[in-house]
Amino acid sequence: MSGRDFRKPLKPPENQVYILDVLPYGDPVRGISHPLVQSIGDEKFLLIELRPEIGVLSSLRPGEKLDLATGVEAKVVHFLRVIRYEDLTGNAKAILKDVVTSIVLSKEKVFVEFFNRAQPLSKKAHELELLKGIGKKTLWKILEERSRKPFDSFAEIEKRVGIKPVELIVNRILEEISEPQTHYLFVNPPYGPARVGDALQRRERYKPF
Repeated sequence: MSGRDFRKPLKPPENQVYILDVLPYGDPVRGISHPLVQSIGDEKFLLIELRPEIGVLSSLRPGEKLDLATGVEAKVVHFLRVIRYEDLTGNAKAILKDVVTSIVLSKEKVFVEFFNRAQPLSKKAHELELLKGIGKKTLWKILEERSRKPFDSFAEIEKRVGIKPVELIVNRILEEISEPQTHYLFVNPPYGPARVGDALQRRERYKPF
């Protein structure tokens, strides 16, 4: 590993992150001996590794939200690198689904707009069909319902269409985080095909007015 001047911390690619695991002794498998924090961003769903200062280690807890832009944490927890799913510890992987679910629930309006504004990918495929559990019959039901009246909440989607939107979105996010995809709906992976920018463009379109 090349040396880095930690007096000049890198700008993190996510402003808000949730802690997945705290490694006070680093990661010996990867030859890292300094403390680490593994986290996930709440905007691009990037997996991010942080270097906390020794004095704050005892106060960091999995599931906790950190503000890397303007919060007090920004001065004592420093961005190191973006990592892959396979770099996560077992503990981090174990709580990943719960943390992603919390993020999705906290951004309900954004994800509800996905159901209101999702578009065809081609003449034969639709963005909504990338959610496992949505076939042609359910797709047409969603399109019919939203044409009559846009969805206002997860509960309304479930009632009018008969699906569990939070579960479908969370499962898709986890799939995009852990496996390479041809199309990304919600995650902007650090590595992969040229279409990784799709997710950010789509999220801009889904943002509620």
